[in-house]
Amino acid sequence: MDGTLLDSEPLWDVAMADLALRHGITMSPALRESTLGNALPDALSKVYAAARIPAAEQDRAGDERWLLDHVAAMFDKGLPWRPGADAALELVRSAGLPMVLVTNTVRELTDVALETLDATRFVATVCGDEVALGKPHPDPYLRAASLVGLRPDQCLAVEDSPAGTAAATAAGCPTLVIPSAAPVPQGSLRSFRRSLVGLTIADVVDAWTGQHPGHLPAGRDMQR
Repeated sequence: MDGTLLDSEPLWDVAMADLALRHGITMSPALRESTLGNALPDALSKVYAAARIPAAEQDRAGDERWLLDHVAAMFDKGLPWRPGADAALELVRSAGLPMVLVTNTVRELTDVALETLDATRFVATVCGDEVALGKPHPDPYLRAASLVGLRPDQCLAVEDSPAGTAAATAAGCPTLVIPSAAPVPQGSLRSFRRSLVGLTIADVVDAWTGQHPGHLPAGRDMQR
């Protein structure tokens, strides 16, 4: 969702930078990149580590509530689309392919974003607070595949972040990567595209079959 479909990563950047300032540190580029696409508990852990806050002094519940309220206020002002994302969702829906939204964002904020995305486009949604471990762990994508009755290798994930891509490929999903705020390294089950602008169903099929031996050579990159 954030960074793939909606250009909401900059809002999370602002919120995380403000959280860091709340704890007496300035968000460095390295710290910022390390938190991109993270589940909220993981992002908090990295800020606490950077601020050298002992475990006994960490107010996780309070900081989570503060951060969610801060982001919600920004979400309410409107969420811009990533280039080509709206058309890509409509393309896939019109082809009759079921889509599941898989995000590390918690349910209360995801429901706000779904007002922009149009919840009817998705047969299900999986949020970061609905699985034991969020991205970069495979749990969200394993759950998403199970909700549509498929194996992960029968699905195509579309991701933008290193954490999200790691989660999808760890689950066994062929993954189309559209990098946004941070570079995503090459790797198994990954094909790349510069943006979703001009995406066709043939491109979707190509991204999936290109990662399955017996269809097209594995590891082929799409740089379009």
